[in-house]
This record gives sequence, C-alpha cells and structure tokens, in this order.
Amino acid sequence: EEWASDQRVHFYAKFSEPITNDTFRNDSLVVGLMFGALSSPLLVKVGISAVDVAGAQLNLETEIPHWDFEKTKNQTQDMWNKELAKIEVTTSDEDKKTIFYTALYHSLLNPNIYSDVDGKYRGMDGQIHHDSDNHYTIFSLWDTFRASHPLFTIIDQKRTNEFIRTLLRQYQQGGKLPIWELAANYTNCMIGYHSIPVIADAYVKGINEWDEELALKAMVHSATLDSEGLEYYKHKGFIAASDEPESVSKTLEYSYDDWCIAMMADSMNQQDIADVFYQR
Repeated sequence: EEWASDQRVHFYAKFSEPITNDTFRNDSLVVGLMFGALSSPLLVKVGISAVDVAGAQLNLETEIPHWDFEKTKNQTQDMWNKELAKIEVTTSDEDKKTIFYTALYHSLLNPNIYSDVDGKYRGMDGQIHHDSDNHYTIFSLWDTFRASHPLFTIIDQKRTNEFIRTLLRQYQQGGKLPIWELAANYTNCMIGYHSIPVIADAYVKGINEWDEELALKAMVHSATLDSEGLEYYKHKGFIAASDEPESVSKTLEYSYDDWCIAMMADSMNQQDIADVFYQR
C-alpha cells in the first residue's frame, strides 16, 4: 500500500509442472511462465515473508508441504468454521444468517500474523527480530478500536493478548505506540492514538497477559509527544482550527484516549499519572 513507505514482501512459488520457458521484463517486473501442454490442471503454491525468501520458502513448505488441493481447501474451511462458530446465530432467515457470518468473516481478516513459522519478523526499527510469540501487522486502529477490538475481547482473548504484546514490541522497537501500523511502518494515518483504548479495554476486562507497567509507560509516552497537533493540545487544552486540520475531531479523540490512560492509571494506583490525564 502506498501509505507504507517501506513495505517488504518476499515470496517463494512452486508449480506442479516444470517451467518450459520464461520471459522477464525489467521495466515492469512482469514474468511470463510457459508450461507447455498440460495433462492436468496446473497447481501453484506461494509462500510470503517480510523477512526474506528463505522465510517464505519455510512458511510454504511447513504450512502446505503437499499438492492435495482438496485437503488444503478442507483444512481452510475447518479453520474458518472454528472461528465463525464462536458466535452462534439462530434464525429461520438464511439471508440474515449469511449477512451476519459474512460480516463476522470480514471482521476477522486482520490483524494478520507477521512472523514466519520460525518466529522471525521485521520490526518497527527495520531490523529482523525473533520471538516465540505471534507478532502481528495491520493495526488500522482508528477503524477498529470502537468495535472490532472490543469484539475480540469477547470472542478471542488469546489473540487480544497477542495483539497487545505486539503493540508493546512496536513501542519498544519504534519509539511509540502505533497510530495506524502497516507492514512495520508508522503510517500515522488517521487521528488519535487508539492503541491506548485497545490496551485499557483489555486491562479492565482482565485480559492482561502482558506487562502492565510497560504498557502504561508506553501509553503516557505516546500521549506526550509533540506531533499530530499534540503540542497545541497539551499547552492549550484544545487544538484550534488555525493550528491543525481536523482540529475538533483530534481534540475529542485525544480527550477520550487520555481518559483511558487516566482510568487505567487509577486502577493501577498510579494516582499522579491519573490526575494529569483526568485533567487533560
């Protein structure tokens, strides 16, 4: 995507039949592959990695080591059925059921796992890191903090913990909690700093398999930078139309996020921090 300025995707492809000829155009990175006469349908497998081609190959050979198309299709359907069955809808109207489960499917399309099967991933510092924990990407937080992430706290506490541990690694490696993260890029799209309500919401619901002290530190740090209009908001208590575009929306969303910091700090008996952010 164009708003991720340094998005790296490595791939490794395998074909069920030998390549008989190929053409390559340097000007457009288009490759043409010829396979001659085929006695059966051509099958293609592709693995991807943000780390390197070796990672893409390992992902592919680990996750789909065979050429059984029906087996892969059935495994994928079983995995999705398991996720969609977390909410059971009973209705005689099949159209409503179809609409509901289509929407639920869409809501589960991201964040995506960003680490390879060997635990390597590309961090916010551009370096390759390793962790036994699942590391994720695509945190479009302005889009998701209101409804998608609260849904995950109900139907997927395990991934909610993994998401927050990912956000904290992104803070440690990149210097702040993400506003809109994509492919290890701080795109800074949209407004607010909505990693914060995601963390606070999980905290008050007891979904806290992550470092709470580190999380509060990351939240305070990310809310006290001098970017995206925060310098005006901190000094005046609001952002004026002459200061920044989207001034009213930014003021409102920063205020909500600050209340989340205050509430979480209050719950952790960090009264000095709570007082500052209640006041803001």
